[in-house]
Amino acid sequence: MQENTNSRSQLRLASDQSPETVMERNIPDTATVMENNIPEKKKGFSKLRIVWRNVYIFAFLHTASLYAIYLVFTSALLKTVMFAFLLYIISGLGITAGVHRLWSHRSYKAKWPLRLLLAFFNLIAFQNDIYEWSRDHRVHHKFSETEADPHNAKRGFFFSHIGWLLVRKHPDVIEKGKTVDCTDILADPIVRYQRKYYTPLIGLCCFVMPTVVPVWFWNETYWNAFYVAVILRYCWTLNVTWLVNSAAHIWGNRPYDRYINPRENKCVIISTMGEGFHNYHHTFPWDYATSELGFRWTVTTMFIDFMAFLGLAYDLKTVPLEVIKKRKERTGDGS
Repeated sequence: MQENTNSRSQLRLASDQSPETVMERNIPDTATVMENNIPEKKKGFSKLRIVWRNVYIFAFLHTASLYAIYLVFTSALLKTVMFAFLLYIISGLGITAGVHRLWSHRSYKAKWPLRLLLAFFNLIAFQNDIYEWSRDHRVHHKFSETEADPHNAKRGFFFSHIGWLLVRKHPDVIEKGKTVDCTDILADPIVRYQRKYYTPLIGLCCFVMPTVVPVWFWNETYWNAFYVAVILRYCWTLNVTWLVNSAAHIWGNRPYDRYINPRENKCVIISTMGEGFHNYHHTFPWDYATSELGFRWTVTTMFIDFMAFLGLAYDLKTVPLEVIKKRKERTGDGS
């Protein structure tokens, strides 16, 4: 198929429901930082099996981040803080524009230079390799708010935010997750390469590079560079990503579908560069902008639009306004 630069394809649906083939491709957003694939022995909320290794790691990460905040106000150079913020933006794009909108939902297509760039951004984020993140996200969409949802929000804010990473996966997550087709993701050689060399690439991109750049280019100390540009930035990015799983499934309005849990949450919209239009996203998961409002409040959508302008992104999928209007009238909460 020839790549038509700057083209936007609207889904011409007879109704406001996506085609079955599209729905089957909607993957989950499970930012799994640790391997957590051993199921619980028994089903049910009372049979959670804690993974203590993960508890210790995340406890250290958050405690060290508090110390890093102290360094920000006492000894870290302003350039280092600004560099950490830049890393937050680009690593966030590796999640939002990369594993979420491109690989998980196939809401647009990208030429190999853009896919390579997003794979690099994703390595800085360190939230699992492209395949694993996308697979979990498709499971999340297909079985949202059930036991097969990796971060089922019906189990409470803490579980859907970070708790799901501290316990073994529910058996349904593994069993039903096998029914989700992800062969299209592994068909990408960039995905396969990243997955094969994930561990050394993570060490280089998420930990080494952010530490040495401030030291080499503006004489920051290794101590400050590591705690501010690595630990604090990484912990912040993780929690911002987790808010999509937790806050955006609990608090907010539901103008598109009042029968599902995902909400429109303004705080999450801003902090995640546009991923907080969550009621819209779960209603129309194939829309590359993840919102009816397009680029408003969303750095990610503007980034994809700019890549389309450069000819690196194409076939940007959107939903006809008439379809959105009818869906709001039929199932929205009136907000």
